[in-house]
Amino acid sequence: MTGFRYTTNWYIFTALLCCLALHKTVQAEVVSGPARVLDGDTISIGATVIRLHGIDAPENGQNCSGSTGAIFNCGSAAENMLKSLITDEVNCSGDSRDSYNRLIAVCSSGDSEINRTMVLSGWSVAYRKFSTDYTTEEDQAKSAKRGVWAGQFELPWEFRASRWGDATESAPDSECPIKGNINSKGDRIYHAPWSRSYSRTRINTANGERWFCTEAEAVAAGWRAPLR
Repeated sequence: MTGFRYTTNWYIFTALLCCLALHKTVQAEVVSGPARVLDGDTISIGATVIRLHGIDAPENGQNCSGSTGAIFNCGSAAENMLKSLITDEVNCSGDSRDSYNRLIAVCSSGDSEINRTMVLSGWSVAYRKFSTDYTTEEDQAKSAKRGVWAGQFELPWEFRASRWGDATESAPDSECPIKGNINSKGDRIYHAPWSRSYSRTRINTANGERWFCTEAEAVAAGWRAPLR
Protein backbone atom coordinates (compact mmCIF):
# COMPACT_ATOMS: atom_id res chain seq x y z
CA MET A 1 0.00 0.00 0.00
CA THR A 2 2.84 2.43 -0.67
CA GLY A 3 3.40 4.89 -3.53
CA PHE A 4 4.71 3.35 -6.73
CA ARG A 5 4.26 -0.39 -6.94
CA TYR A 6 4.08 -1.09 -10.64
CA THR A 7 2.62 -4.59 -10.50
CA THR A 8 1.64 -6.53 -13.61
CA ASN A 9 -0.72 -9.11 -12.24
CA TRP A 10 -3.71 -10.50 -14.09
CA TYR A 11 -6.18 -8.20 -12.34
CA ILE A 12 -4.48 -5.06 -13.56
CA PHE A 13 -4.28 -6.47 -17.07
CA THR A 14 -7.99 -7.30 -17.00
CA ALA A 15 -8.98 -3.91 -15.59
CA LEU A 16 -7.03 -2.10 -18.25
CA LEU A 17 -8.65 -4.13 -21.00
CA CYS A 18 -12.16 -3.69 -19.61
CA CYS A 19 -12.10 -0.18 -18.20
CA LEU A 20 -9.55 1.84 -20.16
CA ALA A 21 -10.94 5.20 -21.30
CA LEU A 22 -9.08 5.72 -24.57
CA HIS A 23 -8.62 9.31 -25.69
CA LYS A 24 -9.63 10.50 -29.13
CA THR A 25 -8.53 13.81 -30.63
CA VAL A 26 -11.24 16.37 -31.33
CA GLN A 27 -11.30 20.00 -32.36
CA ALA A 28 -10.03 22.21 -29.54
CA GLU A 29 -12.84 23.02 -27.10
CA VAL A 30 -13.07 25.82 -24.56
CA VAL A 31 -15.75 25.60 -21.88
CA SER A 32 -16.38 28.21 -19.17
CA GLY A 33 -18.88 28.72 -16.39
CA PRO A 34 -19.91 27.57 -12.91
CA ALA A 35 -18.58 24.08 -12.22
CA ARG A 36 -19.85 21.12 -10.27
CA VAL A 37 -17.40 18.64 -8.74
CA LEU A 38 -18.22 15.02 -9.60
CA ASP A 39 -15.15 13.43 -8.00
CA GLY A 40 -11.53 14.26 -7.29
CA ASP A 41 -10.57 14.60 -10.96
CA THR A 42 -13.87 15.21 -12.74
CA ILE A 43 -16.13 18.26 -12.99
CA SER A 44 -19.06 19.36 -15.10
CA ILE A 45 -19.82 22.75 -16.63
CA GLY A 46 -23.36 22.80 -17.91
CA ALA A 47 -23.87 19.63 -19.92
CA THR A 48 -20.14 19.08 -20.49
CA VAL A 49 -18.40 16.53 -18.26
CA ILE A 50 -14.68 17.26 -17.94
CA ARG A 51 -11.92 14.86 -16.86
CA LEU A 52 -8.92 16.84 -15.65
CA HIS A 53 -5.96 16.19 -17.93
CA GLY A 54 -2.86 14.45 -16.64
CA ILE A 55 -4.00 13.67 -13.10
CA ASP A 56 -5.63 10.78 -11.24
CA ALA A 57 -7.30 11.20 -7.84
CA PRO A 58 -8.28 8.57 -5.26
CA GLU A 59 -11.67 7.01 -6.00
CA ASN A 60 -14.72 7.93 -3.91
CA GLY A 61 -14.71 4.46 -2.35
CA GLN A 62 -10.99 4.50 -1.55
CA ASN A 63 -9.48 4.66 1.93
CA CYS A 64 -5.94 5.71 2.81
CA SER A 65 -4.00 5.97 6.05
CA GLY A 66 -2.72 9.31 7.32
CA SER A 67 0.55 10.23 9.02
CA THR A 68 -0.66 8.72 12.32
CA GLY A 69 -1.95 5.55 10.66
CA ALA A 70 -5.61 6.56 10.99
CA ILE A 71 -7.79 5.35 8.09
CA PHE A 72 -9.83 7.93 6.20
CA ASN A 73 -11.71 8.24 2.91
CA CYS A 74 -9.11 9.87 0.69
CA GLY A 75 -11.54 9.94 -2.24
CA SER A 76 -13.76 12.31 -0.28
CA ALA A 77 -10.73 14.35 0.75
CA ALA A 78 -9.72 14.73 -2.90
CA GLU A 79 -13.24 15.85 -3.82
CA ASN A 80 -13.23 18.40 -1.02
CA MET A 81 -9.86 19.76 -2.14
CA LEU A 82 -11.15 20.16 -5.69
CA LYS A 83 -14.25 21.96 -4.42
CA SER A 84 -12.06 24.37 -2.44
CA LEU A 85 -10.17 25.32 -5.60
CA ILE A 86 -13.31 26.39 -7.45
CA THR A 87 -13.73 29.91 -6.14
CA ASP A 88 -14.66 31.59 -9.41
CA GLU A 89 -15.87 30.78 -12.91
CA VAL A 90 -13.95 27.79 -14.24
CA ASN A 91 -12.28 27.89 -17.65
CA CYS A 92 -11.32 24.62 -19.35
CA SER A 93 -9.54 23.90 -22.61
CA GLY A 94 -8.96 20.51 -24.22
CA ASP A 95 -8.62 18.77 -27.57
CA SER A 96 -9.52 15.16 -26.77
CA ARG A 97 -12.39 13.13 -25.36
CA ASP A 98 -12.39 9.72 -23.73
CA SER A 99 -14.66 6.77 -24.45
CA TYR A 100 -17.26 8.20 -22.04
CA ASN A 101 -17.28 11.40 -24.15
CA ARG A 102 -15.73 13.41 -21.31
CA LEU A 103 -13.63 16.36 -22.43
CA ILE A 104 -10.00 15.90 -21.31
CA ALA A 105 -8.94 19.40 -20.32
CA VAL A 106 -6.74 21.72 -18.34
CA CYS A 107 -8.91 23.93 -16.13
CA SER A 108 -8.35 27.07 -14.12
CA SER A 109 -10.29 29.06 -11.55
CA GLY A 110 -9.14 32.63 -11.01
CA ASP A 111 -5.35 32.66 -11.37
CA SER A 112 -4.92 29.01 -10.35
CA GLU A 113 -4.53 26.03 -12.68
CA ILE A 114 -6.65 23.34 -11.03
CA ASN A 115 -4.88 20.29 -12.46
CA ARG A 116 -1.45 21.42 -11.25
CA THR A 117 -2.71 22.51 -7.83
CA MET A 118 -4.43 19.17 -7.23
CA VAL A 119 -1.13 17.34 -7.74
CA LEU A 120 0.89 19.89 -5.75
CA SER A 121 -1.56 19.49 -2.85
CA GLY A 122 -1.01 15.75 -2.83
CA TRP A 123 -4.68 14.92 -3.43
CA SER A 124 -4.03 13.74 -6.98
CA VAL A 125 -1.08 12.03 -8.60
CA ALA A 126 0.39 12.43 -12.07
CA TYR A 127 -1.47 10.11 -14.46
CA ARG A 128 1.73 8.93 -16.10
CA LYS A 129 -0.04 6.48 -18.39
CA PHE A 130 -1.45 9.41 -20.33
CA SER A 131 0.83 12.35 -19.49
CA THR A 132 4.01 13.37 -17.68
CA ASP A 133 2.98 17.03 -17.43
CA TYR A 134 2.69 16.97 -13.63
CA THR A 135 5.50 14.66 -12.53
CA THR A 136 7.53 17.54 -11.09
CA GLU A 137 4.55 18.66 -9.00
CA GLU A 138 4.06 15.09 -7.81
CA ASP A 139 7.70 14.84 -6.74
CA GLN A 140 7.29 18.06 -4.74
CA ALA A 141 4.12 16.83 -3.02
CA LYS A 142 5.72 13.47 -2.22
CA SER A 143 8.85 15.12 -0.78
CA ALA A 144 6.72 17.43 1.39
CA LYS A 145 4.41 14.55 2.45
CA ARG A 146 1.29 16.41 1.37
CA GLY A 147 -2.14 14.83 0.98
CA VAL A 148 -2.01 11.09 0.35
CA TRP A 149 1.79 11.20 0.56
CA ALA A 150 1.55 11.84 4.31
CA GLY A 151 0.76 8.17 4.91
CA GLN A 152 0.10 4.92 3.05
CA PHE A 153 -2.09 4.55 -0.04
CA GLU A 154 -2.64 2.66 -3.24
CA LEU A 155 -2.21 4.47 -6.52
CA PRO A 156 -5.71 5.08 -7.92
CA TRP A 157 -5.24 2.80 -10.94
CA GLU A 158 -3.94 0.00 -8.71
CA PHE A 159 -6.91 0.45 -6.40
CA ARG A 160 -9.31 0.21 -9.35
CA ALA A 161 -7.57 -2.90 -10.67
CA SER A 162 -7.69 -4.56 -7.24
CA ARG A 163 -11.38 -3.80 -6.76
CA TRP A 164 -12.14 -5.01 -10.28
CA GLY A 165 -10.38 -8.28 -9.55
CA ASP A 166 -12.32 -8.77 -6.31
CA ALA A 167 -15.66 -7.99 -8.02
CA THR A 168 -15.12 -10.46 -10.85
CA GLU A 169 -15.13 -13.30 -8.32
CA SER A 170 -18.71 -12.59 -7.19
CA ALA A 171 -20.38 -11.24 -10.34
CA PRO A 172 -22.63 -13.61 -12.33
CA ASP A 173 -20.35 -13.06 -15.31
CA SER A 174 -16.74 -12.58 -14.23
CA GLU A 175 -16.10 -10.23 -17.15
CA CYS A 176 -19.02 -7.95 -16.30
CA PRO A 177 -18.96 -6.82 -12.64
CA ILE A 178 -20.39 -3.30 -13.06
CA LYS A 179 -23.82 -2.96 -11.42
CA GLY A 180 -26.60 -1.19 -13.31
CA ASN A 181 -29.05 -0.12 -10.61
CA ILE A 182 -32.41 1.70 -10.90
CA ASN A 183 -33.19 3.83 -7.85
CA SER A 184 -36.56 4.74 -6.34
CA LYS A 185 -36.80 7.78 -8.63
CA GLY A 186 -36.25 5.67 -11.72
CA ASP A 187 -32.71 6.96 -12.27
CA ARG A 188 -30.44 4.46 -13.98
CA ILE A 189 -27.11 4.49 -12.16
CA TYR A 190 -24.09 2.28 -12.69
CA HIS A 191 -21.70 1.41 -9.88
CA ALA A 192 -18.14 0.39 -10.77
CA PRO A 193 -16.36 -1.87 -8.25
CA TRP A 194 -14.44 1.11 -6.83
CA SER A 195 -17.58 3.18 -6.13
CA ARG A 196 -18.41 3.72 -2.47
CA SER A 197 -21.93 2.28 -2.91
CA TYR A 198 -20.86 -0.81 -4.84
CA SER A 199 -20.90 -3.38 -2.02
CA ARG A 200 -24.38 -2.44 -0.78
CA THR A 201 -25.98 -2.23 -4.24
CA ARG A 202 -28.10 -5.25 -5.20
CA ILE A 203 -29.16 -6.04 -8.76
CA ASN A 204 -32.63 -7.37 -9.61
CA THR A 205 -32.73 -8.20 -13.29
CA ALA A 206 -36.51 -8.77 -13.10
CA ASN A 207 -36.87 -5.02 -12.47
CA GLY A 208 -34.78 -4.04 -15.47
CA GLU A 209 -31.50 -3.77 -13.61
CA ARG A 210 -28.46 -5.32 -15.22
CA TRP A 211 -24.73 -5.93 -15.24
CA PHE A 212 -22.20 -4.20 -17.50
CA CYS A 213 -18.72 -5.14 -18.67
CA THR A 214 -17.37 -1.58 -19.00
CA GLU A 215 -18.32 1.91 -17.90
CA ALA A 216 -18.50 2.95 -21.54
CA GLU A 217 -21.08 0.22 -22.17
CA ALA A 218 -23.16 1.46 -19.23
CA VAL A 219 -23.03 5.07 -20.45
CA ALA A 220 -24.00 4.03 -23.99
CA ALA A 221 -27.01 2.14 -22.57
CA GLY A 222 -28.25 5.25 -20.76
CA TRP A 223 -26.92 4.66 -17.24
CA ARG A 224 -24.97 7.38 -15.43
CA ALA A 225 -22.33 7.41 -12.72
CA PRO A 226 -23.48 8.13 -9.14
CA LEU A 227 -23.86 11.77 -8.19
CA ARG A 228 -21.58 12.92 -5.38
